Amino acid sequence: MTSAITLIRSAALSDAAQYAYAATAPAGSRLIFLAGSCPLNADGSTAGVGDYAAQASSCIDNMKAALAAAGAGITDVISTRVLVASHNQTDLVTAWNVVRDAFGDHDVPSTLLGVTVLGYDDQLVEIEAIAAVRDETVH
Repeated sequence: MTSAITLIRSAALSDAAQYAYAATAPAGSRLIFLAGSCPLNADGSTAGVGDYAAQASSCIDNMKAALAAAGAGITDVISTRVLVASHNQTDLVTAWNVVRDAFGDHDVPSTLLGVTVLGYDDQLVEIEAIAAVRDETVH
């Protein structure tokens, strides 16, 4: 498979954001919609209780596993939404820094949100993602 996405930047918009402002997937690419990646261990327990960075890292690891199962990798991600259960901007930035580091130069369009509560006991972080791949057999 080859990467199907193109990250788009605009000189008309601020360069302060640590991500591209848009991304495209060409016709013929296969879109992959991931459920929110949660910081869950294999036994269903919550990883990194009380630790925003550890939970973000666990979410990234689980997201990579889901991507692999769908025939994709992190560089195939076209956008993310990072949800952080906190009213404190510092906690959001802590989680974001882990996500940003995991994506490296593949700085996809992203939204970072503070939310009231997430679905699992002691859960602080969740990451939604959409990916696109161009399978060799798709034309």
